[in-house]
Amino acid sequence: MDRRTFIGAAAANLVAVPLAAMAQQTEKVRRIGVLMLDDPPNSNPDHLLWDPAPLRDLGWIEGKNLVIERRYAGGKAELLQPFAAELVRLKVEIIVTGGTDAAVAGKEATTHIPIVMYSAGDPVGASLVASLSRPGGNITGFSILTTELNVKRLEVLHELLPAAQRVGELVNPTNPISRVARKEYEEAYRSLGMQPLFIEVAVASELGNAFAELGRRRAQALVVPGDTLFISSSVSIMRAAVGQALPTMVGSRDMVEDGGLVSYTFSGAERSRRFAYFIDKILRGAKPADLPIEQPTKFELAINLKTAKLLGLTVPQSLLLRADEVIQ
Repeated sequence: MDRRTFIGAAAANLVAVPLAAMAQQTEKVRRIGVLMLDDPPNSNPDHLLWDPAPLRDLGWIEGKNLVIERRYAGGKAELLQPFAAELVRLKVEIIVTGGTDAAVAGKEATTHIPIVMYSAGDPVGASLVASLSRPGGNITGFSILTTELNVKRLEVLHELLPAAQRVGELVNPTNPISRVARKEYEEAYRSLGMQPLFIEVAVASELGNAFAELGRRRAQALVVPGDTLFISSSVSIMRAAVGQALPTMVGSRDMVEDGGLVSYTFSGAERSRRFAYFIDKILRGAKPADLPIEQPTKFELAINLKTAKLLGLTVPQSLLLRADEVIQ
């Protein structure tokens, strides 16, 4: 190699290296916030509530081009509003909310930062959006069909326990969704020949009194919604239910792992995929008002046969054949 060629090659390398480094440095890092009422999943504040794979497949990777600001209220609803305000001050580009109460706090904190509901009961009934097809404003995301799903759960419970008439249900009065469509829900109970026994529990320390009341009112089964309060107290609730010989229909598949008898709920995998869709669309310029709110299309039935045995129950074969998961 002659001197002129060597100098030219060296100069090219000197230019190429900084340009490559500059290309990596100039990739824009996007920032989103997460607002949840509950504790961090697995008590790890850096753990993602959702499966990161669908987002990663769309090109969004935490630590590379995505920063996630997490705010978990640890079950203290009064912290949601200040946490939402903090995320606004951090100028996140999206606020992801888990639960209706978190979505309400997000809406009260901002009207211009997009809010993506990772889960919410009835966003129309809770006055979060104008309609599912045309949400308007700055909110979109995933609605978990609370009323319709609850009715289906009652149908499964009735198939499992056709003789049960007095059915207790834990209700968190601080959750906005607990007041939505109550009349319609009560009618669903009555149409199946069941009498609902609604027991309000606002904090975990009230669970003992709740089970005493269930015993006093001679409940024959128990419905435990997938409310953050009840999910965080799942193990103690399931132990108490088995102790009182109460078969449980629970609102979360994880509660079945904790000893619940049966759950019927939406597919978590489907929700993660659709959640990634909303995040990707908004980060690429879409407006929440133009993205219709989606509802689950896939549902999963899980049954805990170990709990059934403890309760002396025989699960109908019709349910076992339909179950997506059976815990032995």
